[in-house]
Amino acid sequence: MKPLKNWDNRTWLSSKRYISQFHKFIKRKVKLNKNTEILDIGCGRANIISFLQKKYKFKKKAIGIDIFKNKNTRKNILFKKSDALKYLKKGKKFDVIIIKQTIHFFSKTKIVSLLNLAKKNLNKRGTLLIFSLKTKNNRIPCFKIMKKQLNNSLKKDEKLFRYMSCLLSLSKKEIEKGIDEINLNYKNQLSFTDTLKCISFRK
Repeated sequence: MKPLKNWDNRTWLSSKRYISQFHKFIKRKVKLNKNTEILDIGCGRANIISFLQKKYKFKKKAIGIDIFKNKNTRKNILFKKSDALKYLKKGKKFDVIIIKQTIHFFSKTKIVSLLNLAKKNLNKRGTLLIFSLKTKNNRIPCFKIMKKQLNNSLKKDEKLFRYMSCLLSLSKKEIEKGIDEINLNYKNQLSFTDTLKCISFRK
């Protein structure tokens, strides 16, 4: 699987407003305090758990895992460059495990293993939060070939239970052509309706 390097690099997903709203949602799902132990699977640059670490000053630093480490990954968390299944097999327990817009990278078989291991690695009354792009009623600026890839990806998501990941199979030339297409069709300001759905499990 190709690493997805820039999904949270100076995009709306790394904006203060987005992270603040995401935090408000998490607060409605779980009670966070300085004793909370948290794991973010597929954390990217760890913007979200970095925000949480600053706010709650967790005694045990929030842990983020990803298969690729960026140079500008946040420094106030513990980052582990690791495959999710391998890391979870170590058996470390957490109060909160976040899987945000990551689960679609796994095969059906591996999703079952991932969820079973994640649930097993929760402390008593721990919570697993799984976030995925809502498959309907999203308004996301795309160029023609990208839209086709995204629609195919969303259909796959629907059967299993993604914006940037649909670009992984495209060549640099196809992406550059697509950027020109977007610049032509969206001259002033890009407008998104990017809705997530959340599935939560409490032990």
